[in-house]
Amino acid sequence: MEISFIVAPEFNQTLTVQPDGYVMLKDAGMVEVEGLNLQEFSSAVQKAYQGYLHDPQAAVALKEFEHPYFIVGGEVGKPGKYELHSDTTVTEAVEIAGGLTQQAKHSQVVLFRRVNDDLVEARLLDLKKMLKERSLREDMHLRPGDMVYVPQNAISKIARFLTKPSLSMYMSPTQF
Repeated sequence: MEISFIVAPEFNQTLTVQPDGYVMLKDAGMVEVEGLNLQEFSSAVQKAYQGYLHDPQAAVALKEFEHPYFIVGGEVGKPGKYELHSDTTVTEAVEIAGGLTQQAKHSQVVLFRRVNDDLVEARLLDLKKMLKERSLREDMHLRPGDMVYVPQNAISKIARFLTKPSLSMYMSPTQF
C-alpha cells in the first residue's frame, strides 16, 4: 500500500500488510488493517497521525495485491499454482491443472489445508468413487492457500523395473 500526505510529504511511505493483518506506520506505530477497505484504512491512518499532524490528510492507494490461490501437485497434467477466482472444488481444481495422468491414484487424492501456522489438516478424497457414482457430494470446496496432491499409483511405481516385451519374443530373426 502507498500512503501520501498532502501537507507532510516526509510521512509518505510504502507499506506491506503483514501476515498478522497489521502495518507499521512511520512514527505512528502498528495499525490493524485486516478486513478494512481502502476508505476505512485511510481513516485509520488519519486517526493514527492525529497526534503528529494537525489535520492529517492522507491518500491511500493499493499498489500490489496477492490474489487468492490454490496449488495442485502430483500426477496431473500441469501441476502448479493457480488463482482462485470463484468457488472451486477439488475435482474442478484437478481439471484446471490438466486432469489426471495415467499414473494417478485417483482413489487417494489429498487436500491439505492450513489451519494455523503450526497445523495443517489433510483430507483424503476418493475421486474415482465420486466420478464412478456420479455424485460429488463429498467433493470439498477450496479455500485460499489449499494444496491438492494426486499421488502416483502402485503399478506405475514398479513399471520402470518390469521388462518390456519385445518383438523378438514372438518372432525369431532366422524366420526371414
